[in-house]
Amino acid sequence: QVQLVESGGGLVQFGGSLRLSCTASGSIASIYAMGWYRQAPGKQRELVAQISSNNGSTNYADPVKGRFTISRDNAKNTVYLQMNSLKPEDTAVYYCNADYHKGSTTTVRSWGQGTQVTVSS
Repeated sequence: QVQLVESGGGLVQFGGSLRLSCTASGSIASIYAMGWYRQAPGKQRELVAQISSNNGSTNYADPVKGRFTISRDNAKNTVYLQMNSLKPEDTAVYYCNADYHKGSTTTVRSWGQGTQVTVSS
């Protein structure tokens, strides 16, 4: 199994920045991708950004392109989400996820506990 611990959320003003961190433990070698999702009140959870463990390729949701950057530090088993030019519509609970192989035919997604990001106008 893979366990995830997030940190870095908080309250920030419009136009400000925050950096979220997500540290993985457990079956680290089986992880093939990590990412961030967010869920605002009354809305479905949506993808924010993903990064591949193999080649570091990234994928971003359109609303955050050019403002958010996902990166990883393999030595620390940590993925970061640098969020710049924050807007009130970025307010949500942000969840880290890790996708990993369990056995030869099964893939599993683990979730962190979530961290609140609030952007005031």
